[in-house]
Amino acid sequence: MGDSLQKAFFGVIALGVSCIAIELIPVSRQAAYWNRCLDQTVAWANESSDLRKWSQKAKESLAVGVCNGAVYEPKLKTN
Repeated sequence: MGDSLQKAFFGVIALGVSCIAIELIPVSRQAAYWNRCLDQTVAWANESSDLRKWSQKAKESLAVGVCNGAVYEPKLKTN
């Protein structure tokens, strides 16, 4: 009796872990997409002549806003 109950618990645990792993797939894809956006935006800011004088933290802050969709101006205001 105890052995079959233990096997059932392991089966339920395995099923639960599998469901959690499957649910995390879209989140991990979105995180990878966002990280790629952040890296590319920071690289663009490093290459831009207007933004070279900005600190790295300011460039990363701009990149976070861009990747989150918070930048509404099509033209960047540097003043």
